[in-house]
Amino acid sequence: MALTAGIVGLPNVGKSTLFNAITKAGAESANYPFCTIDPNVGIVEVPDQRLNKLTELVQPKKTVPTAFEFTDIAGIVKGASKGEGLGNKFLSHIRQVDAICQVVRCFADDNITHVAGKVDPIEDIEVINLELILADLESVDKRIGKVEKLAKQKDKDAVFEFEVLSKLKEAFENEKPARTVEFNEEQTKYVKGLHLLTIKPVLYVANVGEEDIVDPSENEYVAKVREFAAQDEAEVIVVCAKIESEIAELDDEEKAMFLQELGIEESGLDQLIKAAYSLLGLATYFTAGVQEVRAWTFRLGMKAPQCAGVIHSDFEKGFIRAETVSYDDLVAAGTMNAAKEAGKVRLEGKEYIVKDGDVIHFRFNV
Repeated sequence: MALTAGIVGLPNVGKSTLFNAITKAGAESANYPFCTIDPNVGIVEVPDQRLNKLTELVQPKKTVPTAFEFTDIAGIVKGASKGEGLGNKFLSHIRQVDAICQVVRCFADDNITHVAGKVDPIEDIEVINLELILADLESVDKRIGKVEKLAKQKDKDAVFEFEVLSKLKEAFENEKPARTVEFNEEQTKYVKGLHLLTIKPVLYVANVGEEDIVDPSENEYVAKVREFAAQDEAEVIVVCAKIESEIAELDDEEKAMFLQELGIEESGLDQLIKAAYSLLGLATYFTAGVQEVRAWTFRLGMKAPQCAGVIHSDFEKGFIRAETVSYDDLVAAGTMNAAKEAGKVRLEGKEYIVKDGDVIHFRFNV
Protein backbone atom coordinates (compact mmCIF):
# COMPACT_ATOMS: atom_id res chain seq x y z
CA MET A 1 0.00 0.00 0.00
CA ALA A 2 2.66 2.54 -1.03
CA LEU A 3 0.23 5.43 -1.45
CA THR A 4 1.01 8.95 -0.33
CA ALA A 5 -0.89 12.18 0.27
CA GLY A 6 0.99 15.34 -0.65
CA ILE A 7 0.73 18.48 1.49
CA VAL A 8 0.77 21.54 -0.79
CA GLY A 9 0.18 25.25 -0.41
CA LEU A 10 1.62 28.68 -0.96
CA PRO A 11 4.73 29.62 1.04
CA ASN A 12 4.13 30.48 4.73
CA VAL A 13 0.64 29.00 5.07
CA GLY A 14 1.77 26.51 7.74
CA LYS A 15 2.56 23.48 5.58
CA SER A 16 5.82 22.48 7.20
CA THR A 17 4.57 23.26 10.70
CA LEU A 18 1.65 20.95 10.02
CA PHE A 19 3.87 18.28 8.51
CA ASN A 20 6.17 18.42 11.53
CA ALA A 21 3.21 17.91 13.80
CA ILE A 22 1.83 15.02 11.74
CA THR A 23 5.04 13.06 11.41
CA LYS A 24 7.24 14.55 14.16
CA ALA A 25 9.88 14.39 11.43
CA GLY A 26 11.37 17.83 12.07
CA ALA A 27 11.09 19.23 8.56
CA GLU A 28 12.68 22.67 8.43
CA SER A 29 10.13 25.41 9.06
CA ALA A 30 11.03 29.08 8.64
CA ASN A 31 9.39 32.41 7.91
CA TYR A 32 10.45 32.66 4.29
CA PRO A 33 9.43 30.95 1.02
CA PHE A 34 10.99 27.70 -0.23
CA CYS A 35 12.51 26.48 3.05
CA THR A 36 11.23 23.06 2.06
CA ILE A 37 13.07 22.39 -1.20
CA ASP A 38 13.15 18.61 -1.39
CA PRO A 39 9.96 16.84 -0.39
CA ASN A 40 9.95 15.44 3.12
CA VAL A 41 8.24 12.08 3.47
CA GLY A 42 6.85 10.88 6.77
CA ILE A 43 5.00 7.76 7.84
CA VAL A 44 1.95 8.37 10.05
CA GLU A 45 -0.09 5.96 12.14
CA VAL A 46 -3.80 5.97 11.38
CA PRO A 47 -5.78 6.68 14.58
CA ASP A 48 -8.50 4.05 14.98
CA GLN A 49 -10.52 3.48 18.16
CA ARG A 50 -11.57 0.06 16.83
CA LEU A 51 -8.00 -1.18 17.27
CA ASN A 52 -8.07 -0.11 20.92
CA LYS A 53 -11.37 -1.93 21.49
CA LEU A 54 -10.10 -5.13 19.86
CA THR A 55 -7.04 -4.94 22.09
CA GLU A 56 -9.33 -4.77 25.14
CA LEU A 57 -11.29 -7.82 23.97
CA VAL A 58 -8.38 -10.03 22.91
CA GLN A 59 -5.62 -8.93 25.33
CA PRO A 60 -2.80 -9.67 22.83
CA LYS A 61 0.93 -9.55 23.50
CA LYS A 62 1.21 -6.57 21.14
CA THR A 63 -0.95 -4.21 19.08
CA VAL A 64 0.14 -2.81 15.71
CA PRO A 65 -1.66 0.10 13.98
CA THR A 66 -1.61 0.65 10.25
CA ALA A 67 0.11 3.60 8.59
CA PHE A 68 0.58 5.50 5.33
CA GLU A 69 2.71 8.31 3.90
CA PHE A 70 2.46 12.08 3.87
CA THR A 71 4.79 14.12 1.64
CA ASP A 72 5.55 17.77 2.36
CA ILE A 73 6.07 19.54 -0.97
CA ALA A 74 7.86 22.86 -1.65
CA GLY A 75 5.59 25.93 -1.62
CA ILE A 76 4.14 26.94 -4.96
CA VAL A 77 3.85 30.47 -6.38
CA LYS A 78 2.04 32.01 -9.35
CA GLY A 79 3.86 31.03 -12.54
CA ALA A 80 4.99 27.62 -11.27
CA SER A 81 3.74 25.95 -14.46
CA LYS A 82 6.26 28.13 -16.32
CA GLY A 83 9.06 27.34 -13.88
CA GLU A 84 8.64 30.31 -11.52
CA GLY A 85 9.97 29.86 -7.97
CA LEU A 86 10.50 26.15 -7.51
CA GLY A 87 7.75 25.38 -10.01
CA ASN A 88 9.46 22.53 -11.83
CA LYS A 89 10.37 20.79 -8.56
CA PHE A 90 6.85 21.32 -7.25
CA LEU A 91 5.23 19.83 -10.34
CA SER A 92 7.55 16.81 -10.45
CA HIS A 93 7.01 16.11 -6.75
CA ILE A 94 3.24 16.46 -6.93
CA ARG A 95 3.11 14.01 -9.84
CA GLN A 96 4.42 11.37 -7.46
CA VAL A 97 1.62 11.68 -4.87
CA ASP A 98 -1.79 10.02 -5.07
CA ALA A 99 -3.91 12.68 -3.37
CA ILE A 100 -3.53 16.35 -2.50
CA CYS A 101 -4.02 18.03 0.89
CA GLN A 102 -4.05 21.74 0.12
CA VAL A 103 -3.21 23.86 3.18
CA VAL A 104 -4.86 27.28 3.13
CA ARG A 105 -4.03 30.16 5.45
CA CYS A 106 -7.12 31.28 7.36
CA PHE A 107 -5.48 33.48 10.00
CA ALA A 108 -4.06 36.99 10.13
CA ASP A 109 -0.59 37.51 11.64
CA ASP A 110 1.58 40.53 10.86
CA ASN A 111 4.64 38.58 11.98
CA ILE A 112 4.23 35.93 9.28
CA THR A 113 4.71 37.22 5.75
CA HIS A 114 2.13 36.25 3.14
CA VAL A 115 3.64 35.80 -0.30
CA ALA A 116 0.83 37.90 -1.88
CA GLY A 117 0.90 40.54 0.85
CA LYS A 118 -2.64 39.77 2.07
CA VAL A 119 -4.68 36.89 3.48
CA ASP A 120 -7.17 35.63 0.88
CA PRO A 121 -7.67 31.85 1.03
CA ILE A 122 -9.76 31.61 -2.13
CA GLU A 123 -7.18 33.48 -4.17
CA ASP A 124 -4.52 31.14 -2.70
CA ILE A 125 -6.53 28.07 -3.72
CA GLU A 126 -7.11 29.45 -7.21
CA VAL A 127 -3.39 30.19 -7.70
CA ILE A 128 -2.48 26.57 -6.97
CA ASN A 129 -5.40 25.09 -8.90
CA LEU A 130 -4.67 27.25 -11.95
CA GLU A 131 -0.97 26.30 -11.97
CA LEU A 132 -1.90 22.60 -11.91
CA ILE A 133 -4.47 23.14 -14.68
CA LEU A 134 -1.93 25.02 -16.84
CA ALA A 135 0.60 22.21 -16.38
CA ASP A 136 -2.04 19.66 -17.44
CA LEU A 137 -3.09 21.82 -20.40
CA GLU A 138 0.51 21.87 -21.62
CA SER A 139 0.65 18.05 -21.41
CA VAL A 140 -2.64 17.67 -23.28
CA ASP A 141 -1.63 20.18 -25.97
CA LYS A 142 1.54 18.20 -26.67
CA ARG A 143 -0.39 14.96 -26.97
CA ILE A 144 -3.34 16.30 -28.96
CA GLY A 145 -1.04 17.66 -31.66
CA LYS A 146 0.30 14.14 -32.24
CA VAL A 147 -3.09 12.42 -32.60
CA GLU A 148 -5.09 15.06 -34.48
CA LYS A 149 -3.73 14.16 -37.92
CA LEU A 150 -4.42 10.45 -37.38
CA ALA A 151 -7.91 11.26 -36.11
CA LYS A 152 -8.67 13.17 -39.32
CA GLN A 153 -7.62 10.03 -41.22
CA LYS A 154 -10.31 8.13 -39.24
CA ASP A 155 -7.84 6.01 -37.29
CA LYS A 156 -10.13 4.44 -34.66
CA ASP A 157 -7.73 4.71 -31.70
CA ALA A 158 -6.72 8.24 -32.64
CA VAL A 159 -10.37 9.33 -32.94
CA PHE A 160 -11.06 7.98 -29.45
CA GLU A 161 -7.97 9.64 -28.00
CA PHE A 162 -8.60 12.96 -29.75
CA GLU A 163 -12.16 13.07 -28.42
CA VAL A 164 -11.02 12.58 -24.81
CA LEU A 165 -8.12 15.03 -25.11
CA SER A 166 -10.40 17.66 -26.66
CA LYS A 167 -12.82 17.29 -23.78
CA LEU A 168 -9.98 17.78 -21.31
CA LYS A 169 -8.55 20.73 -23.25
CA GLU A 170 -11.93 22.49 -23.18
CA ALA A 171 -12.20 21.98 -19.41
CA PHE A 172 -8.67 23.27 -18.80
CA GLU A 173 -9.25 26.36 -20.97
CA ASN A 174 -12.29 27.06 -18.77
CA GLU A 175 -10.09 26.61 -15.66
CA LYS A 176 -11.80 23.36 -14.65
CA PRO A 177 -9.72 20.45 -13.24
CA ALA A 178 -9.77 17.03 -14.89
CA ARG A 179 -11.58 15.44 -11.91
CA THR A 180 -14.70 17.52 -12.75
CA VAL A 181 -14.99 16.12 -16.29
CA GLU A 182 -17.38 13.19 -16.83
CA PHE A 183 -16.08 10.19 -18.80
CA ASN A 184 -17.34 6.69 -19.51
CA GLU A 185 -15.47 3.65 -18.15
CA GLU A 186 -13.18 3.23 -21.18
CA GLN A 187 -12.35 6.95 -21.30
CA THR A 188 -11.68 7.02 -17.55
CA LYS A 189 -9.15 4.21 -17.94
CA TYR A 190 -7.35 6.19 -20.64
CA VAL A 191 -7.38 9.44 -18.62
CA LYS A 192 -5.81 7.66 -15.63
CA GLY A 193 -2.91 6.71 -17.90
CA LEU A 194 -2.23 10.39 -18.63
CA HIS A 195 -1.15 10.95 -14.99
CA LEU A 196 -2.71 14.40 -14.87
CA LEU A 197 -2.19 16.57 -11.80
CA THR A 198 -5.81 17.74 -11.63
CA ILE A 199 -7.26 14.21 -11.68
CA LYS A 200 -5.92 13.63 -8.16
CA PRO A 201 -8.50 13.84 -5.34
CA VAL A 202 -8.20 16.91 -3.10
CA LEU A 203 -9.08 17.96 0.42
CA TYR A 204 -8.62 21.44 1.83
CA VAL A 205 -6.92 22.10 5.18
CA ALA A 206 -7.96 25.42 6.70
CA ASN A 207 -5.16 26.55 9.02
CA VAL A 208 -6.66 28.87 11.65
CA GLY A 209 -5.31 30.86 14.60
CA GLU A 210 -5.43 29.62 18.18
CA GLU A 211 -8.47 31.77 18.98
CA ASP A 212 -10.58 30.06 16.28
CA ILE A 213 -9.86 26.38 16.88
CA VAL A 214 -12.74 25.76 19.33
CA ASP A 215 -15.38 27.36 17.07
CA PRO A 216 -14.05 27.80 13.52
CA SER A 217 -17.57 28.61 12.23
CA GLU A 218 -16.90 32.20 13.37
CA ASN A 219 -13.92 32.46 11.02
CA GLU A 220 -14.96 34.18 7.76
CA TYR A 221 -12.00 32.68 5.88
CA VAL A 222 -13.06 29.12 6.83
CA ALA A 223 -16.60 29.83 5.64
CA LYS A 224 -15.26 30.91 2.25
CA VAL A 225 -13.07 27.81 1.95
CA ARG A 226 -16.02 25.54 2.81
CA GLU A 227 -18.16 27.26 0.19
CA PHE A 228 -15.45 26.82 -2.44
CA ALA A 229 -14.79 23.19 -1.46
CA ALA A 230 -18.50 22.34 -1.76
CA GLN A 231 -18.35 23.30 -5.45
CA ASP A 232 -15.34 20.98 -5.82
CA GLU A 233 -17.14 18.24 -3.84
CA ALA A 234 -14.15 18.24 -1.50
CA GLU A 235 -13.83 17.95 2.26
CA VAL A 236 -12.49 20.70 4.53
CA ILE A 237 -10.50 19.92 7.69
CA VAL A 238 -9.91 22.79 10.13
CA VAL A 239 -6.64 22.74 12.07
CA CYS A 240 -4.45 25.11 14.02
CA ALA A 241 -0.98 24.00 12.96
CA LYS A 242 0.62 25.90 15.84
CA ILE A 243 -1.48 24.09 18.46
CA GLU A 244 -1.11 20.76 16.68
CA SER A 245 2.68 21.10 16.77
CA GLU A 246 2.43 21.58 20.55
CA ILE A 247 0.08 18.61 20.98
CA ALA A 248 2.44 16.41 18.94
CA GLU A 249 5.05 16.70 21.69
CA LEU A 250 2.68 15.29 24.36
CA ASP A 251 2.07 11.67 25.31
CA ASP A 252 -1.43 10.21 24.83
CA GLU A 253 -2.65 11.02 28.35
CA GLU A 254 -1.39 14.61 28.24
CA LYS A 255 -2.82 15.02 24.74
CA ALA A 256 -6.27 13.87 25.91
CA MET A 257 -6.18 16.34 28.83
CA PHE A 258 -5.03 19.18 26.56
CA LEU A 259 -7.87 18.56 24.10
CA GLN A 260 -10.37 18.31 26.94
CA GLU A 261 -9.24 21.68 28.27
CA LEU A 262 -9.74 23.17 24.81
CA GLY A 263 -13.17 21.53 24.53
CA ILE A 264 -12.17 19.53 21.45
CA GLU A 265 -13.12 15.86 21.02
CA GLU A 266 -10.58 15.01 18.32
CA SER A 267 -7.42 16.79 17.23
CA GLY A 268 -7.32 18.38 13.81
CA LEU A 269 -4.40 16.13 12.90
CA ASP A 270 -6.32 12.95 13.67
CA GLN A 271 -9.18 14.25 11.52
CA LEU A 272 -6.75 15.12 8.72
CA ILE A 273 -4.98 11.74 8.81
CA LYS A 274 -8.29 9.85 8.64
CA ALA A 275 -9.65 12.12 5.90
CA ALA A 276 -6.48 11.73 3.79
CA TYR A 277 -6.57 7.95 4.32
CA SER A 278 -10.15 7.88 3.04
CA LEU A 279 -9.30 10.26 0.17
CA LEU A 280 -6.71 7.75 -1.04
CA GLY A 281 -9.46 5.11 -1.22
CA LEU A 282 -7.94 3.19 1.66
CA ALA A 283 -9.68 1.18 4.37
CA THR A 284 -8.69 -1.10 7.27
CA TYR A 285 -9.24 -4.73 8.12
CA PHE A 286 -7.97 -6.41 11.28
CA THR A 287 -6.36 -9.63 12.40
CA ALA A 288 -6.88 -10.48 16.05
CA GLY A 289 -5.13 -13.21 18.03
CA VAL A 290 -3.35 -13.72 21.33
CA GLN A 291 0.04 -12.97 19.76
CA GLU A 292 -1.04 -9.80 17.99
CA VAL A 293 -3.95 -7.52 17.17
CA ARG A 294 -3.11 -5.64 13.99
CA ALA A 295 -4.66 -3.19 11.55
CA TRP A 296 -3.96 -3.70 7.83
CA THR A 297 -4.45 -1.21 5.02
CA PHE A 298 -6.19 -2.22 1.79
CA ARG A 299 -7.76 -0.44 -1.17
CA LEU A 300 -11.54 -0.46 -1.23
CA GLY A 301 -12.76 -3.00 -3.76
CA MET A 302 -9.99 -5.53 -3.14
CA LYS A 303 -10.99 -9.19 -2.85
CA ALA A 304 -10.04 -11.53 -0.02
CA PRO A 305 -6.96 -13.12 -1.69
CA GLN A 306 -5.51 -9.66 -2.52
CA CYS A 307 -6.04 -8.54 1.08
CA ALA A 308 -4.35 -11.72 2.28
CA GLY A 309 -1.42 -10.76 0.06
CA VAL A 310 -1.07 -7.50 2.02
CA ILE A 311 0.17 -9.67 4.91
CA HIS A 312 2.37 -11.96 2.79
CA SER A 313 2.45 -13.02 -0.86
CA ASP A 314 2.21 -16.68 0.23
CA PHE A 315 -1.18 -15.93 1.81
CA GLU A 316 -2.47 -14.78 -1.58
CA LYS A 317 -0.89 -17.63 -3.60
CA GLY A 318 -2.22 -20.34 -1.32
CA PHE A 319 -5.50 -18.69 -0.34
CA ILE A 320 -8.21 -21.16 0.70
CA ARG A 321 -10.78 -19.06 2.55
CA ALA A 322 -11.22 -16.14 4.92
CA GLU A 323 -12.94 -16.61 8.26
CA THR A 324 -14.58 -13.20 8.59
CA VAL A 325 -16.62 -11.31 11.18
CA SER A 326 -17.50 -7.63 11.15
CA TYR A 327 -16.01 -5.47 13.88
CA ASP A 328 -19.46 -4.50 15.18
CA ASP A 329 -20.61 -8.14 15.39
CA LEU A 330 -17.44 -9.19 17.20
CA VAL A 331 -17.69 -6.38 19.74
CA ALA A 332 -21.39 -7.15 20.32
CA ALA A 333 -20.59 -10.83 20.88
CA GLY A 334 -17.64 -10.12 23.16
CA THR A 335 -15.38 -12.97 21.98
CA MET A 336 -14.62 -14.77 18.74
CA ASN A 337 -16.13 -18.01 20.12
CA ALA A 338 -19.33 -16.18 21.06
CA ALA A 339 -19.47 -14.62 17.59
CA LYS A 340 -19.12 -18.11 16.04
CA GLU A 341 -21.88 -19.49 18.26
CA ALA A 342 -24.12 -16.60 17.21
CA GLY A 343 -23.46 -17.43 13.53
CA LYS A 344 -21.69 -14.14 12.88
CA VAL A 345 -18.42 -15.63 11.59
CA ARG A 346 -18.61 -16.28 7.84
CA LEU A 347 -16.43 -18.42 5.55
CA GLU A 348 -15.67 -16.24 2.55
CA GLY A 349 -14.09 -17.37 -0.72
CA LYS A 350 -11.93 -15.86 -3.45
CA GLU A 351 -14.63 -13.50 -4.76
CA TYR A 352 -15.41 -11.89 -1.42
CA ILE A 353 -14.86 -8.09 -1.46
CA VAL A 354 -13.38 -7.16 1.90
CA LYS A 355 -15.17 -4.45 3.86
CA ASP A 356 -13.74 -1.78 6.15
CA GLY A 357 -13.71 -3.12 9.70
CA ASP A 358 -13.68 -6.81 8.82
CA VAL A 359 -11.81 -9.00 11.33
CA ILE A 360 -10.27 -11.82 9.30
CA HIS A 361 -8.39 -15.06 9.82
CA PHE A 362 -6.95 -16.29 6.52
CA ARG A 363 -6.65 -20.00 5.74
CA PHE A 364 -3.98 -20.78 3.15
CA ASN A 365 -1.78 -23.61 1.93
CA VAL A 366 1.53 -23.20 0.11
